[in-house]
Amino acid sequence: MEKMISQAWPAWSGTLRKRSGGWNNTTYFVENSAHRAVLRIYDTHRDRDKIKFEHAVLQKLGGLDLPFKVPVPICTPAGETVVQLKDADGKFACLFKYIDGDSPAEEENGYFESFGQAAGGLSTVLSDINPELAPVYKPYYELRQAYPLCTTEVIHELCLKPPVPFADLAPELNMLYEAYDNIAGSLTELQELPHQLVHGDLNASNLLVETTDHRQVAALIDFEFCTFDVRAMEPAVILSGLLGHAEEKAAVRDFCRGFSRQIILSEAEIKAIPVLMMLRKVDVFLHFVTRYLEGTDEVPVLREQVKLLSEDILQLTAETSLILEILRKEQEGA
Repeated sequence: MEKMISQAWPAWSGTLRKRSGGWNNTTYFVENSAHRAVLRIYDTHRDRDKIKFEHAVLQKLGGLDLPFKVPVPICTPAGETVVQLKDADGKFACLFKYIDGDSPAEEENGYFESFGQAAGGLSTVLSDINPELAPVYKPYYELRQAYPLCTTEVIHELCLKPPVPFADLAPELNMLYEAYDNIAGSLTELQELPHQLVHGDLNASNLLVETTDHRQVAALIDFEFCTFDVRAMEPAVILSGLLGHAEEKAAVRDFCRGFSRQIILSEAEIKAIPVLMMLRKVDVFLHFVTRYLEGTDEVPVLREQVKLLSEDILQLTAETSLILEILRKEQEGA
């Protein structure tokens, strides 16, 4: 990796330190006497167009005066932001300017209002951005097209006639299939909701908080899945990620309060939030089924996701009305 950086980004060549975590990419911190950067290796696809779209959005955002930072891709001397690795099965790599900040600890809850405000602010500016490229990722509601390996027959067999490695998870898989099947009838009507660019994967792992004040969001990161989708998908993804948090009710309230300072959703968008939250969970399930079918993940990874997602669906079913109540109250009070 050091050789690749010295060739592609000579001014940024330095020592590398691998960052832990991440399902879809491998990340390294790069540092020399003059610069700090973050190297990302895209592990799960070899699609240059996906990365070019992501970078086009980030370059547009990087030119704006935002109250939070976003990753800025660094160009090679040839003016490219993407480099294909010769000795890593054709994987792509890119380099971003380093952003100061901390990843919030799992138990932290003081930053959710700031997170809501940042997410709403991002949604506002994304509505006006034209990256001048066509998005590659499908909107969430195009499940069939987004996951071609996950045909109805494949999901039916996996969930209702689970193979031996998953046989003991039959109740959990049945629950996931029911969610998958139920949501199919709601997808067409989602197309009528307001659309714009969305980040699509905002959660605690894709933000940084200020080192000196963990109540304030310093940056929103990882725009890999940015695409054109339903505007209300942005808060729905975040709200679905708050299920099971130790201070769930307070976290939902604080997020909705901050978000509502920036964005007022239509009544149709608010009514769609439960479906969109469930859609997020079904999408994550299909994402990990695809990784399993492709051979990216082994059995234990999919087993763990089945357990987690089935628990989330139970919680979502029980708590949807409370989440909607809080969202409506904060929207009306904004």
